[in-house]
Amino acid sequence: QVQLVESGGGLVQAGGSLRLSCAASGTGNIFRFNTMEWHRQAPGKQRQLVAAITGGDSRNYADSVKGRFTISRDNAKKTVYLQMNSLKPEDTAVYYCSTQGAYWGQGTQVTVSS
Repeated sequence: QVQLVESGGGLVQAGGSLRLSCAASGTGNIFRFNTMEWHRQAPGKQRQLVAAITGGDSRNYADSVKGRFTISRDNAKKTVYLQMNSLKPEDTAVYYCSTQGAYWGQGTQVTVSS
């Protein structure tokens, strides 16, 4: 069974940085082929796609995070990362890792204070 476990969230001041990690298990040897995604959901808002990385390392970002967030992956560790710089209060949300919606992690809270 595929499991995704996020970590790295926390409280940070505006302008600060955090790096989120998502460790996958139960994927066997196919992890490196999977497109991995980071989503976020703020209170009272719909979940939105933040960033995605394909098995070929193509990357896409939501307009709101372009130039500030970077998604990357380590296939040997079966882990995907989200480096978040220049954080803003509007980045406050629960961040989720997903395999294109098929599997989801439990989420990690990111709170950015002004």
